[in-house]
Amino acid sequence: MSFGTFKTKLLTTGLVLAVATIAPTIYFDVEGGTTGAGNAADATTAAAPVAVPVSVAVVEAKPVTQWSEFSGRLEAVDRVEVRSRAAGAIQSVHFQEGAIVEKGDLLVTIDQAPYQAEVARAQANVTAAQARVSLASIELKRGQQLLATNAVSQSEVDQRMNAEASAKADLEAARAVLQTAALNLGYTEIRAPITGRVGKIEITAGNLIAAGPSSPVLTQLVSLSPIYASFEADEQIVSGILAELPDGANARNFIDRVPIRMSVAGLPDVSGKLQLVDNSVDPQSGTIRVRAVFDNANGALIPGQFARLNMGQAKTETAVLINERAIGTDQNKKYVMVVKPDNTIEYREITVGARSEGLRVVTAGLKAEERIVVNGLQRIRPGALVAPEMVAMKPAAEQQASATN
Repeated sequence: MSFGTFKTKLLTTGLVLAVATIAPTIYFDVEGGTTGAGNAADATTAAAPVAVPVSVAVVEAKPVTQWSEFSGRLEAVDRVEVRSRAAGAIQSVHFQEGAIVEKGDLLVTIDQAPYQAEVARAQANVTAAQARVSLASIELKRGQQLLATNAVSQSEVDQRMNAEASAKADLEAARAVLQTAALNLGYTEIRAPITGRVGKIEITAGNLIAAGPSSPVLTQLVSLSPIYASFEADEQIVSGILAELPDGANARNFIDRVPIRMSVAGLPDVSGKLQLVDNSVDPQSGTIRVRAVFDNANGALIPGQFARLNMGQAKTETAVLINERAIGTDQNKKYVMVVKPDNTIEYREITVGARSEGLRVVTAGLKAEERIVVNGLQRIRPGALVAPEMVAMKPAAEQQASATN
């Protein structure tokens, strides 16, 4: 036997003996592993997931008015640039800048002396013309009496008749001049043409001003109530709303049925109605000029203010509504956590619409009667086990107030 063969057999025999020696030990460990298996089972039981308590509400479907949101500006229904119709020096200003004035209130007085003189002269001319008419009438009457006795000719009577007619015409002309002078005198008192809020005085007392449309603006006056809100609306949205109105060529006569809501910073929301849909679409923007009208009895709304407007549909539709607090944001996506029948969580991407009655409309991704987490989104993950605490589907503000109480 060579040394190499002997070495190989020696190694093989040693390996077999080592395995035989170790085997009982391995067998013993496996046998004694019963107690270890019990400990593992206990550990598994101790590590079972704990249900996370969360507020859960049932998704509701209600008839709602679908709203589309726009930005716009408030406009006065009436806006007047107050100018003088009489030339002269401003004698006095009778209003406080920024105050509310009534139609007919005196705003500015122009120096009246020159116009009073014109009225006096015109009145004198009228008096003189009346005297000439009286004389012409007397002469005509006397001529007619003399004609009966052939004391005068018919030609003489005709001339007297013509003189009377001419005198009467002169009287009417004099009266017209007097009326014009009186009007010009009246124009020296500049009065409010509408009820509204007056602006700042542009030209103060003592300054000379011209008359007519080219004269300088003294102040501006804007009406208060009602007030307009104008905005640009997408042509497809407007077409959809108009399609819900009564058919026919006069469908636009019913646009006041379209509900409008408006919010202005620092003021309560107000409701109004659609007043105008323009007659053409802007080809560059694809929008239509739309105007709504609102009551403004207290004058809180001011022309030029920025406003957010919601234009609703003329008819209601059934829609899914959920609490805003139930909606999560994942980059540019919106999602909710749906509670499945086994109380585990499912991540669900949704598409949201406008607000309605304090809730958010969901246009895709949810069905009525499904359960969603409305409070506690930050404590759960998809697949987590939860312990639902059922609450009503209320607007976020109401739900927060209830939780505080």
